[in-house]
Amino acid sequence: MSSWAGRSAAEIAAAVREKRVTPREVVAGHLARIERLDGRIGAFRKVRAEAALAEADEVAARTDLTELPLAGVPLAVKDNLAVRGESCRNGSAATLDVAAAEDHVTVARLRAAGAVVVGLTNVPELCVFGTTEGPYGTARNPWDLSRSAGGSSGGSAAAVAAGLVPLALGNDGMGSLRIPAANCGLVTLKPGRGVVPAGIGEGDWFGMSENGPLATTVEDLRLMLAVLADTDFARQESRTTWRIAASPRSPIAGVSVSRPYTTAVRQAAGVLARAGHRVRRAEPPYPLSLGVTALRHWTAGTAVDSAGLDPALLARRTRVHAALGRRFVRQVRTGRARDALRARLTPFFDDHDVLLTPALARRSPQAGPWHERGWLRNILADTAYAPFTPLWNLTGWPAMAVPFGALPSGAPCAVQLVGRPGTEGVLLSVAEELERLSPWPRTAPVAGER
Repeated sequence: MSSWAGRSAAEIAAAVREKRVTPREVVAGHLARIERLDGRIGAFRKVRAEAALAEADEVAARTDLTELPLAGVPLAVKDNLAVRGESCRNGSAATLDVAAAEDHVTVARLRAAGAVVVGLTNVPELCVFGTTEGPYGTARNPWDLSRSAGGSSGGSAAAVAAGLVPLALGNDGMGSLRIPAANCGLVTLKPGRGVVPAGIGEGDWFGMSENGPLATTVEDLRLMLAVLADTDFARQESRTTWRIAASPRSPIAGVSVSRPYTTAVRQAAGVLARAGHRVRRAEPPYPLSLGVTALRHWTAGTAVDSAGLDPALLARRTRVHAALGRRFVRQVRTGRARDALRARLTPFFDDHDVLLTPALARRSPQAGPWHERGWLRNILADTAYAPFTPLWNLTGWPAMAVPFGALPSGAPCAVQLVGRPGTEGVLLSVAEELERLSPWPRTAPVAGER
């Protein structure tokens, strides 16, 4: 029964549609793996064991079973999106422990496609920070349990990387899909604005936050993204030649990039050049003020999301973040800074189809009680290791994290692919080429697993 844990979503769905396995058998196998391993990983805040088995039986009884793209596929959902019958705690003791009456639209679409929600995953408080820890647990990187899985979709990424589920739903406001995916050896795509329904917190962090999938293969990513977006992303012709700019430099001034990540960009660029693409070193015109702009938007989003919550129940780092952000909310709402960034970067993407960068600057911080540490220490740690992601939330353009190579510790390394609006299909096709030409291991050998 547990042999289905670790299989791809595409494999599972095909087997269920063909009635080679039942949804209950698939879900039960994954629940057994969660029970065995998650005590060391900390991916889940809530495991819905009985409810998930009942829902698996409901999928098996559906008259349209043979048409469901995600038939019987176990799914983890980030704990800032509503799941009917479950509370949405958003990583905080300050939120209400009240069951949601309805699914978030993205959850509803995945369930309609046959997926079974097995649990809600851990996040940092209000999904603010680049590591995942708090009152409900610490999400660790299954490839290296001494390190954080990243944030804020850290629990979702850890669940997929450990083979606890084949797919997870997360979201990304400053890198919250791409950061943990890069840490945990997964592929993800933050879609451009309007491709997938958002509805995250109070106003989607001024339109910067997007929902998206976490997966171990590009095929699974494409499958889940099509369900979320309610549209297909057509594969590009294999003979298509893309203009790819490779840039290992940090977009935030003063942040250095470690050798494994610069090497990953150089080697990925070589792979794509040998595949026939036009690859060259080219630096986007990053403004020197980008770090300040990102910090203003990051804190302002938290100021809005924390309104109405009891500050006494928030962690100190969250209170400080929100207090700083209240100064910038009015300015950020105008959107002028984001318009200026788009205007500045558009000419670069007129000349290049895809930008290739490191996904991170260095490996994630040690796993630990970051929610009990000072605000400045958190900000410096997050910025030092994840400077490459926030810009593409500010512009609202699609961006991916793709595993490529390995760190000295043996944990995965990763690159980022970025495109202009509407090029999700192009990014998926480039990622598929990287996967085909430089395949990555799909599931972490969790320490102590037997």
